[in-house]
Amino acid sequence: MKPGIHPAYGPVVFRDKAAGHAFLTRSTLRGERTVEWEDGRTYPVVDVEISSASHPFHTGTARVLDTAGRVERFERRYGRREER
Repeated sequence: MKPGIHPAYGPVVFRDKAAGHAFLTRSTLRGERTVEWEDGRTYPVVDVEISSASHPFHTGTARVLDTAGRVERFERRYGRREER
């Protein structure tokens, strides 16, 4: 890589505010605050609103929409469309 044009890439802790879950990874993001990690070292921390620990798709709490029922309800309410 060409020196001087790329952002610094290093260890960062991402902390999920919704679930209280944190994980250590590498990123170019830098947080304003720092946190002491399990290994005793201090890392910059980035607070995120949602992650795989709190997202409904990953936690299994996602709702499946009943699209067939919605279409039938629409057809009952407004009638079927006439074929041409």
